[in-house]
Amino acid sequence: MAAQCVTKVELTISCNNLLDKDVGSKSDPLCVLLHNTSGQQWYEVDRTERIKNSLNPKFSKRFLIDYYFELVQKFKFGIYDIDNKTIDLSDDDFLGEFECTLGQIVSCKTLTRPLMFKNGKPAGKGSITITAEEVKDNRVVLFEIEARKLDNKVIKNNLNPVWKPFKIPLNSLCYSDMDKTIKVECYDYDNDGSHDLIGSFLTTMSKLNEASRSSPAEFECINEKKRQKKKSYKNSGVVSVKHCEIIVECTFLDYIMGGCQLNFTVGIDFTGSNGDPRSPDSLHYISPNGVNEYLTAIWSVGMVIQDYDADKMFPAFGFGAQIPPSFQVSHEFPLNFNPSNPFCTGIQGIIDAYRTCLPQVKLYGPTNFSPIINHVATLAGAAAQQQTASQYFVLLIITDGVITDLDATRSAIVNAAKLPMSIIIVGVGGADFSAMEFLDGDNGSLRSPTGEPAIRDIVQFVPFRQFQNAPKEALAQCVLAEVPQQVVNYFSTYKLQPPKNPAAK
Repeated sequence: MAAQCVTKVELTISCNNLLDKDVGSKSDPLCVLLHNTSGQQWYEVDRTERIKNSLNPKFSKRFLIDYYFELVQKFKFGIYDIDNKTIDLSDDDFLGEFECTLGQIVSCKTLTRPLMFKNGKPAGKGSITITAEEVKDNRVVLFEIEARKLDNKVIKNNLNPVWKPFKIPLNSLCYSDMDKTIKVECYDYDNDGSHDLIGSFLTTMSKLNEASRSSPAEFECINEKKRQKKKSYKNSGVVSVKHCEIIVECTFLDYIMGGCQLNFTVGIDFTGSNGDPRSPDSLHYISPNGVNEYLTAIWSVGMVIQDYDADKMFPAFGFGAQIPPSFQVSHEFPLNFNPSNPFCTGIQGIIDAYRTCLPQVKLYGPTNFSPIINHVATLAGAAAQQQTASQYFVLLIITDGVITDLDATRSAIVNAAKLPMSIIIVGVGGADFSAMEFLDGDNGSLRSPTGEPAIRDIVQFVPFRQFQNAPKEALAQCVLAEVPQQVVNYFSTYKLQPPKNPAAK
């Protein structure tokens, strides 16, 4: 599947203490931006202008990048001393380079790192500073609209409807041009898609904004076909814009650049239906090349998320196994068997803990999701007490089977939907995952056993088998695509702003 561009980011580059390669003058530096996709070769995206005689250049040319949250976007910044007019850089002096992901840059907003030679040694005392700014118009228009005396086509015989308040991004409405003509059409809705046009009118955002400040802005709804047929035709009703207000909404990168941390937790299914890990038929069997579906899912999702967590310490749990020393069944045990410190260092730390844990436990059952969801929800609940958008939790559950505690899981998800939290479920193997699809419902479709609806859609489920022959990035693209909007939805619902003074990362 093709990833959807979340937004565009502009990168500003400066350097300090560059090596001086010129005799009689200082270096004439230029920065070249290179991109690497899917582990293939680096290719040049763009380059800055050349600045003469400067060891501390501040480049005017900025790099404009499409930002995708769900992809690991690898970039390299190469600094060269340019002493000729050729485009080829191989005959220019190399002053150092820095390699990173776009996620690392945006999570810091401003990133300063030492420049390195290609052999991994420091390029003198040279350093590079990269500053990211989102290119955006995050103005949104809030509307409250009603109508009266509409033509008798309207469903439920309501000729004087009052529509629920709604909002539209200003850029989507009129490309942010306040004087651009906007056409508003009013239809009689039909379930089969054959909607009947009642009428339409033209206006601009300037008129809407100005008119609705003092009193409702009213527009005659005109049906041109009717007007041409009837000489006595006046209109097909009047649409009244009661309220029209332009507000500024925070974007996903506003929260990330403001210091919001994405806290990543992993839950792994150790129930007996996975099969004996020593058998090649088991889903927990680690192949000679060192992988299985569990490891692939952890690595795929974790490699994206880790850029948004400053300390990269990730809690990792198992469920459904008999664990040492008593071999009692546990539905929530740390992979490192240390309840007071279940954290693993980096994604590799989770991988290592999983490999070490696997031969020490006895796969058992049943498949209970609610304990680990409630565990992370407790942490998210504590974070929710803060007055700023400083923490958000992403739980990855990898499972092979049908949920045993479905009612308890539904209740846990409904509760978690009120908190800064998203849940990703990856189904491995060939089991029937229809219950998982049920959990991954739109707003209001998932309810607790008592009938309470989930106020947000926070669950994303995918079966791993859909990605067995896909590029390695495809799984993360699919399961993480909804996370940015879920983050924005939560913080905007509770009117939480990014931290004003984020800690340096």
